[in-house]
Order: sequence, then C-alpha cells, then structure tokens
Amino acid sequence: MIPLLLSAIIFLPLFGGLIVLAFSRYPDRCRWISLGITGADLFLVANLLVQFIQNPGAITVDLLWIETFGIRYALALDGISLLLILLTAFLTLLCVLVSWRSITKRVAAFHFFLLLSQTGVIGLFLATDLFLFYLFWELQVIPLFFLIGIWGHSDRVHAAIKFFIFSITGSLLMLIALIGVVMIHKSQTGEVSFSIYALNTTLLTAKTEGWLYAAFLLAFAIKIPLFPVHTWLPDAHTEAPTAGSVILAGLLLKTGMYGLFRIGFPLFPGAAHNSASVLLILGFIGLFYGAWIALAQQDMKRLVAYSSISHMGLMVIGLALWNRYTLSGSILQMINHGLVTSALFILVGMIDERIGSRQMEKAGGLWRKMPLLSGFFLLFAMASVGLPGLNNFVGEILILAGAFKTRPWVGALGFVGIVFTLVYTLRLIQEVLFGEPKTDDPYPDLSLRETAILGAIAIVVIFIGLHPDPLLNLLEGPVGELLGGTKNLLTLQGY
Repeated sequence: MIPLLLSAIIFLPLFGGLIVLAFSRYPDRCRWISLGITGADLFLVANLLVQFIQNPGAITVDLLWIETFGIRYALALDGISLLLILLTAFLTLLCVLVSWRSITKRVAAFHFFLLLSQTGVIGLFLATDLFLFYLFWELQVIPLFFLIGIWGHSDRVHAAIKFFIFSITGSLLMLIALIGVVMIHKSQTGEVSFSIYALNTTLLTAKTEGWLYAAFLLAFAIKIPLFPVHTWLPDAHTEAPTAGSVILAGLLLKTGMYGLFRIGFPLFPGAAHNSASVLLILGFIGLFYGAWIALAQQDMKRLVAYSSISHMGLMVIGLALWNRYTLSGSILQMINHGLVTSALFILVGMIDERIGSRQMEKAGGLWRKMPLLSGFFLLFAMASVGLPGLNNFVGEILILAGAFKTRPWVGALGFVGIVFTLVYTLRLIQEVLFGEPKTDDPYPDLSLRETAILGAIAIVVIFIGLHPDPLLNLLEGPVGELLGGTKNLLTLQGY
C-alpha cells in the first residue's frame, strides 16, 4: 500500500494538471481544482509521514521498466526525502494560494506548469534509478522556463533563456558522465544498470572518477547555485512571478544540494573527498559574496535572491565538512531556507501589489500602514538571520558546532559570514518597515487568504525553532548511512 502511495504522491499533480487544462475556459475552476489537487497531495504526504513515524525504515519501490537498458522504476523513501517532499507539497499548495488573484492570463496553463514542477521535484527526491532521476531532473526545468518566460516581469524572456541555458548545459554534461559510469559498470560486471546502489560498486581510476565527478558537480553547482555559475539566479528571481520565485528558492535550489550529497558523494567518494577544500572555498565565496551584493541592492526581490546565494553557501560549507553535525545542519537548513526565503518572496510580492514597486526607496513606514504584514515581515527577516527560537538558528548552530569540532577556523569564518547576513537584513527592515513613509496613500493590510498563507509558514518556522527534535530524528538514520557508506567506499579505495 505504501509503495503505491509513493507513486500517487508523484503523479497526482501531473494528473491534476491535465484536468486543469481541460477546464481552460473557466479560470476559477482551474484555481479550485489546483487547490484541491495540491491539498490532496499534501494530505497524502502527511499520511505517509504518520505511517513512517509509526514504522520507521526505508520504503522502496523497484519495478522493471526498460529491460533492454537495465532501467527500473525504482524509488526509495527515507527521512531526508520525506522532509523534502513534505516541503514540496506544502510550498506548491501555497503557490496556488499566492497566485489566486495575481495570475489572470492563461490561468489553466500557469497551474498546469506549477503542478508539473511539483511532479518533477517530488520524483527527483524519491528516484534511486539514475535514468529516472535524470528524467525528473530535466522535467523540473521545463515548467520553470515557461513560468518565468510567460508570467514573469518585463525582462522575463531574457531571464528564462538564461536559466534554461545554464540548466541544460549542466544537465547534458551530467548525462554524458552518467552514460560513462554505466558503460564502465557494464564492462566490469556484464550488466547494464542505472541503479545508484549498483553503480556505487563500480571501480574507477582516480583520473576517470575525477572527470565524471566534475560533470555531475557542475550540474549540481548550477542548481545550488555555487559561484561562479550563480549568475542566472538573481535574474530568474527578479523576473519570475511570486510563485515562480517560491519554486526556485524553496525547491529547485534544494535539488542541487540533494543531488550532490545523495548521488555525487556516494558515487564518486574519492573525487568528492578530494574536492572538499574546493567546495569549502566556493561555499565561503558564496556566503560572503552573496551577502555583500545583497547589501548593495535596492530591489527587495533581488536582495532576497542574493541572500539565497549566501545561505546556500553556508549549506555547502556544512556539506564539504561531511560530519554528522554539519551534514544534519545543512539538510535541515535546506528545509529552513525553503520556508523562510519563500515567505520573504511572498511578502515582497504582496508589497509590490500594494505600492506598485519593489524598490526600497519607494517603500518606508509600512509598519504604520500595514502592521500585520509588517509583523510577518519582521518575523521572517529575523528567522533569516538565525534568531534563537526560530528555525534557521537550529540549522546554523549545527553547522557551526560541527565546524568548530573539526576545523575551528571554518566555524569562526562561518560565524562572520552570518554577521554579514544580519547587516543587510537590518537595512532591509529599517528602510521598508521603519523608514519615513514615501506617500500618504493608505495601503490595505493582509487579507484573510494572505494571512493564512503567511500564518501557515510562521507556525512551521516557530515549531522547528522551538522543537526541532522530530525533524532531526528523521534525519539521524539516513545521515548515518550516508556517512558510513561513503567512509566504507573511501576505505576500499585506500583513502
């Protein structure tokens, strides 16, 4: 029953998207159908969570799909993938609600692409056959390209094309490397297989492993994104509709991190081990560079976009250190960043709808005019800087504690990077909420729908900040398996 549930969770959004297209002449029906589908998918994931807690342990699906090429329909669910698909279902539901009034043209097509992206992301987080993983990896790019290119802002076509070129370049290199690994595995075993578990046993020379890992790393680095392949992100965020920014920041960036620790490190342990110093350097560049550029921004949406680069840099640092504390912190921070940054993008979109601009110089004094919106803005801004009692604090303290345990200088430098985050966030709060009002025009405060959207995220943010144990318990087992499996492979290869 549970294996069938995994497939239902993946493909229900796609099925719902096709139904939405059938009602393209009725925009309101499209909205309600999309809300029902995303709500049903979230309910299924929540039901899966309850069953998983009652009976912990990996849940797998393994069916023969394309026998000639050894391709299987193989899925696996553990605590990591469970939290990520829960985040996906939750944020996609909120995307439907966020777009309820703002999307007025081609409503059916918009919701179809939104639901299609949900299928792609959830499938990616569950796939253990690398051919299937690659299909979902490519599938997630297509709807984002159209969401940005059709429903984005003035320079949307340029941003969509730039996003597509970066994504497809990395994907094609990953495909070539994947085929290379499969062919080497076939030459050693006589069997064609795309299973991550089978390919993990493939013996590679150091040079071959390095080149193959580099191709996978580039694809994942583009999605994270890591410096210097990050330049597509600010443009994509700035031009995307609010729902597109939520999908990008909350989910798409997480697929790059997920691919790196779930596939890149286990499949190429020696090369990954050797790349740790490079990842640390790139992570620190992202942490400081993203914060520094964010400090110079006047566009609130672009500021939040650069802050994403900074936050993802800290997660890469935790991943590169590869110990239980830092890895758990990085994975938890993927969830935290998805929640908080999505909330900030939603708030910026709501402000833009009211004042007609995202420029900080045209905002100011919003606390007096929209106290409810401002209260949520302050809450999520404080969560972003890691205020104790809110969710980001837990992930950041785990990364820093693990860093101080093994490399104190990394922990100290990471702490300085977090202080940079505080500087640009306080500037954002001061200018938008407490600065001098730029106009005497009254602005409407949050509606019931908008309050429900932000309130739902706020509840989760506070819950994780005050009681992170349920999430950390779900991560404990799979994190131990990742660390143990990679250590065993390194030992076999003489590291």
